[in-house]
Amino acid sequence: MTVIQTQPAARVVKTRAPLYTPEQKLRRDKTKWTLVQGILAPLQLLAMMVSVILVLRYLKAGEGLLAANISVVVKTIFLYVIMWTGAIWEKVVFGQYLFHEKFFWEDVVSMGVIALHTTYLYGLFAAWEPRTNMLIALAAYATYTVNAIQFLLKLRAARLADAALKEGVA
Repeated sequence: MTVIQTQPAARVVKTRAPLYTPEQKLRRDKTKWTLVQGILAPLQLLAMMVSVILVLRYLKAGEGLLAANISVVVKTIFLYVIMWTGAIWEKVVFGQYLFHEKFFWEDVVSMGVIALHTTYLYGLFAAWEPRTNMLIALAAYATYTVNAIQFLLKLRAARLADAALKEGVA
């Protein structure tokens, strides 16, 4: 049986609700916590990049354990501070500390990142075998990288939506 289509198929356009309502966008732009996040995020990324080098150096050559441990602790401190300030930011912008629907999956993955970093700290203070701890740190960093990509994609989507909105108004 042959089907002849006389009209073009309707194009389905999937649209998403904007990341921020106008009120949320105003709160986001007015709060100091947006700037704090904007400063801490690249510093945390830099701390991770330095730490990855030091951790890999230790794993490959068996040298620099103290430097590697210090770097992971510094990265973990950045993580805890950015999560604390990020929770405050989310409360100011969305009205709840974590797991708002707009950042739910980012927050879920962030909890995994925190769990891995905290496991590393426990292992450090419990004197676990250093290689085990370094592998935990690398797993934490891999998960953190996924989480950072989630946030970057979310921010990009918000910027594109803002640009499309401005274009539609103009």
